[in-house]
Amino acid sequence: MKVENLTAMIDVFKAQSEPIDRYTSFDYCYNYFKTTEDLTADLEKSCLVLGFYLASWGMLRGSSFLLQKSIKYFQPLIEYYAKLDKAVWEIDIDQYSNENIEQIMDIYDKTKGLIIADNRTHLTLVTKILLGVFGFIPAFDQYFCQTFRKLSNNKCGFRVVNPTSLALLNEFYLSNKLEIDEVSENTYTKDFKTGDKTDISYPKAKIVDMYGFTYRP
Repeated sequence: MKVENLTAMIDVFKAQSEPIDRYTSFDYCYNYFKTTEDLTADLEKSCLVLGFYLASWGMLRGSSFLLQKSIKYFQPLIEYYAKLDKAVWEIDIDQYSNENIEQIMDIYDKTKGLIIADNRTHLTLVTKILLGVFGFIPAFDQYFCQTFRKLSNNKCGFRVVNPTSLALLNEFYLSNKLEIDEVSENTYTKDFKTGDKTDISYPKAKIVDMYGFTYRP
């Protein structure tokens, strides 16, 4: 799954990532959850950070059930994340061992159970939450899934988070390791207060997410 245009595609995305741009909502969300020691110390802020990130990324529009909820709806989810070992934030797409894949799937299932009701569709919403909070998985939205179905020659439909889809994402990473690593190491989140770059690099899974979203097969 080697590609030739990864950095160029990422540059298209980065050109729309000034401090006030919507894509930078990822930076503020990821920074907050990665660096905050106690997510329950200010539950309202934790819920607000997650909620606005999701709104900015299109999850509160149209017929979304979240449009009918207040930020307090996220409280049980924040309380669950607060109990997780901080080592979870060190998982990335280059570390998709069997153990880490199991942990990702467990967090996915528990997130789905806390946020989704009445058998509503969940793939895009839950993976966007996991990307913004942990940075260990791309968001499985329409464009991303179309891209990776094509790149994998339809070996996987990318319609579910499971060992097959995660293994193929890891395969894509390994096929493009040098370029993904270089982009990740040289792409930093922005600080909310100053607008300057922080010392927090974009996760490799986020680089893969940006490529999958931007590329049109």
